[in-house]
Amino acid sequence: MPIAVSDARSNANDQIAHAANALRKSERRKKVFIAIYKGKKKAKTVAEIMKATKLKQVAVLQDGGKLAALHIVNQIKIDGKTAYEKDPFIATNKPKILSLASSPEKLKKYPTKYNQPAAAKSGPLRVIVQGAKIRITPTTIDDFDQFAKAKKVKTPLTRTIPEKVMKGGVCKLIGEKGEFNDWGGEKNDLYTTKLKFKGKRRPVAFAFKGPGMQGTLTPRKLGKNGDQIQRLFLSVAEVYIVQYHSQIDQSVVEQMVAFATMNSVREGKQVWYGVIDGDDTDRLITAYPKAFGVK
Repeated sequence: MPIAVSDARSNANDQIAHAANALRKSERRKKVFIAIYKGKKKAKTVAEIMKATKLKQVAVLQDGGKLAALHIVNQIKIDGKTAYEKDPFIATNKPKILSLASSPEKLKKYPTKYNQPAAAKSGPLRVIVQGAKIRITPTTIDDFDQFAKAKKVKTPLTRTIPEKVMKGGVCKLIGEKGEFNDWGGEKNDLYTTKLKFKGKRRPVAFAFKGPGMQGTLTPRKLGKNGDQIQRLFLSVAEVYIVQYHSQIDQSVVEQMVAFATMNSVREGKQVWYGVIDGDDTDRLITAYPKAFGVK
């Protein structure tokens, strides 16, 4: 059954504009935001933010609390002390958010569901109205015809294979003979119309993450700038899949939901999205060892 997403921040452009508006209204709040999102550390305590901004504790708590209330950061506890954690989507789009927050003119022209600028020279204006029908549905490898044998695998063997071998194996199962070479700005790792989804061929875009990446997969690990999911959904597809050899964090799925929603509303179509985590990867390799070059 399709999932109806009612979250006001489900549209990617709306999320960016929402954050930019919040920062535009307060230079002090912007300082707190920059301190929280600076560097690789996932969360910062109030004391760390005070040191970075030279603000007093009350000011940090006030603006940190406001950012949390607006869902721009997550308020948590570290050793019993208040701290603020980065939101993966906001972290990925921080440069754009700060740019818009510093320019009222840019923010005014930035397209959202509620702000549609004049049509660009490159094409007609596409208006997205509030209340548009959302048609998105989660999917798994069990829904793909060429992966059918994986359904019968109850105790898969744990295998770790290179990303190139994984992609090649999937291509063999699908019957895709094209060449797909990786480069820094690609939208996807594999795009095909040969995969049969519940008996019907549909355009599918894959993002593969190989064993060179370790630990739980989060959005910031997807792409050099943490924008691989965003780029994946720029592909002209109906089905979008992220594959990884280990655990995939819920935040990856949440981002996929957001972009699937945007595509569905913008293009008026049904969109499917899903992940192939370590368990499903093992099931697939165990079911089709020859395709993946294992014994």
